[in-house]
Amino acid sequence: MKVIFLQDVKGQGKKGEVKEVSEGYARNFLLPKGLVQPATAGAQKAQEQISAAAGKKKEREKQEFQALAAKLSEMTVVIKAKAGEGGRLFGAITSKQIAEALEKQKITVDKRKIELDEPIRTLGVTKVQLKLYPDVKGTLSVQVVEE
Repeated sequence: MKVIFLQDVKGQGKKGEVKEVSEGYARNFLLPKGLVQPATAGAQKAQEQISAAAGKKKEREKQEFQALAAKLSEMTVVIKAKAGEGGRLFGAITSKQIAEALEKQKITVDKRKIELDEPIRTLGVTKVQLKLYPDVKGTLSVQVVEE
């Protein structure tokens, strides 16, 4: 029986796929749980439209994040911190503090998207990588100044 998967089913198929499964499995398990629907011509056409709309949405999001990456590469975020001799900080600047500094400038970036190998511990300008979207990376300049 040909079915369209409405959800991911482990070992069988992913959401949106059209596959052939045994009729008993489809009638007794997949259909009653609402995991699939029969693959009629109308259902297949509707599924194609849904996947096309999802593809357009992903492309639009990717373009928005590319624009954000370009904007961030031109910016420098200034963070004030207490420092001792030799420009060494008391504590460190973490991705959370960088995200909060961006929030003050009306730019929302999740702290998990900021790729810091280790926290910033010195004064000066540091280039920080941002992974905004799959295949979209940006660079942000973070300037740490003494309070």
